[in-house]
Amino acid sequence: MRLRQSATTKFRAWTARRFGTDALPYQIHRRRIYILPSRHGLAVAALIIAMLIGALNYNSNLGLAFAFLMVGVALVAMHHCHRNLLGLVIDADPEADGFEGSQTQLNFALYNPSALHRFDIEIHCAELGSAVRSIPAGARAQAGVTLAATRRGIFRLSQFELRTRYPFGWFRAWTYVQAPLLAYIYPRPVGGHRLPASAVAQGSAASAEQRGEEDFAGLRPYAPGIPLKHMAWKVLARGGEAAVRHYTGDVVEPEWLDWHDLAGIAPEARLSQLCVWVVDADAARRRYGLRLPDFELRPARGTVHRLACLRALAMFSAGSP
Repeated sequence: MRLRQSATTKFRAWTARRFGTDALPYQIHRRRIYILPSRHGLAVAALIIAMLIGALNYNSNLGLAFAFLMVGVALVAMHHCHRNLLGLVIDADPEADGFEGSQTQLNFALYNPSALHRFDIEIHCAELGSAVRSIPAGARAQAGVTLAATRRGIFRLSQFELRTRYPFGWFRAWTYVQAPLLAYIYPRPVGGHRLPASAVAQGSAASAEQRGEEDFAGLRPYAPGIPLKHMAWKVLARGGEAAVRHYTGDVVEPEWLDWHDLAGIAPEARLSQLCVWVVDADAARRRYGLRLPDFELRPARGTVHRLACLRALAMFSAGSP
């Protein structure tokens, strides 16, 4: 088993040096397809040899005819196995995202431009797992390989493999695609710390001068640190709970999610808490910024900003991302 793994590793490295990096989408060419008999194919070969020896020994024309028929079937199966990969077009999302402790999916797309159906095409990603698809003639198929995100960080995949055993499993044809893929694994969104009052107060003060250009959007519960001039005094005078006026606009209450506000807890716990704050702030459509040691993202909002913040947390290492 170790010998086989060592040989496979060396062969992968040789193909990477020989062909370099492939640009996606990539169409599989004849020179990039390798084919060998499988265990079942070797068993069939041994059976055919035994049949030939027996037929020659007993001078059995019927035995010889059947043995040569099996040889012809094996050659046709080898041809179909090789052709099952030839000309396929493979594409993939170069980046994937997920949270620690969840399952992240690497997405692939297969396109069959020929008039032949392709059966049992397997996309294999190192030790991550596989996905098997059949693609009708002239059609596309989507496939996903699941990555078990057991720890935070960046997972890099330098190559992946396409392989097939169609039609009988007697042969195994495969090719390597040298296309780097990245998976950003965010910290686990766990934490019970509330956003420090200083962050809310700083954001409120920064946008106070521009309130006149924004629309009133309702009331929010009062939190310590919010300036009293934003208090809804009429609501409090009627016996209601303390609340502050909330406005919409691009500059409303920008908040700083700061690494240094979580002093006293472990680094991974800090990242998990910052992850919770990013998710909550994005869900509430608030403007927020992220501060890490030697790194800062200015306040903004939206999907792109959320992605940038979460990826910064995923890449954080040794004091800075």
